[in-house]
Amino acid sequence: MWDWLHDDSTPTPLNDIDVAYFDPTDLQPDRDLEIERVLYHLLPKMPWQARNQAAVHLWYERKFGFPVEPLSSSADGIGTWTETATNIAVRLLDNDELLMVAPCGMNDLFEMVCRRNPRRVTEQIFEQRLADKQIVKKWPKVRVIHDYPREGSSC
Repeated sequence: MWDWLHDDSTPTPLNDIDVAYFDPTDLQPDRDLEIERVLYHLLPKMPWQARNQAAVHLWYERKFGFPVEPLSSSADGIGTWTETATNIAVRLLDNDELLMVAPCGMNDLFEMVCRRNPRRVTEQIFEQRLADKQIVKKWPKVRVIHDYPREGSSC
């Protein structure tokens, strides 16, 4: 989206495509790998990353340094992602319709705002992600907002 809003006809290469699912009956990491294998078989050139949102609390402290409570759904998990502009997902329903899931809203995405999600993201994690992803370098029109949650947002 930010490539398009910057009038850039060359899309930024994808780091990964997140597949967030919720299965409290199977919390084993092998389940994520199994889903990724199926996705790679269907679309082999895509960088898939499947994560069971029901299992996040089991590994989060090892990765980020502090424990978190279990999540209640895939939408709950999406609502904890680092930047509010990335807290957006699409689900294909049984009737082939798409369901948009945007726990933090979509304004930050369309307004080119990179805002720290305060639900689980420390300032240190946010700063590291800004540096790692080179967000401002890739998209110079993006405004970075550190600690100002959007009014009316649950994030």
